[in-house]
Amino acid sequence: MHEVLALVLAVVTATLPPPQHLPTISVKTLHATLTLQVARTDREREIGLMNVTSLPDHTGMIFVFPQDGPVTFWMKDTLIPLDMVFVAKDGTVRDIDVRVPTVPLTMPNENIPMEQGNAKFVIELASGEAEAAGIFVGTKLALPIR
Repeated sequence: MHEVLALVLAVVTATLPPPQHLPTISVKTLHATLTLQVARTDREREIGLMNVTSLPDHTGMIFVFPQDGPVTFWMKDTLIPLDMVFVAKDGTVRDIDVRVPTVPLTMPNENIPMEQGNAKFVIELASGEAEAAGIFVGTKLALPIR
């Protein structure tokens, strides 16, 4: 039984696409300078941090949306717990979802959770990084993108 499960997991893992490597920006916070990959296109935002198994300190991804408004994230193949920072067009942090859990590769698509908020930008960081960097609701971030 264990051998079959190990084989299934090996096959699933072998077919996963590699993590993205996108252009980055630097964002200064109260306690850190974050290096964030920039996901601008629908495809880049769809893939996001799928299949990422670790994030170094002070790194993550910023998702740039065409408009400031409701956004939904399907957490498929999220292998590490995340903090999700929902940011308004003017750089003000509106909300933070902390410790968003991982999603097992074997979870059926219809059971995969979604995270929602209102934002022009969403920053994903390793769980606990938002607080460590000094990011809280109401924080104003100087984002070098529009």
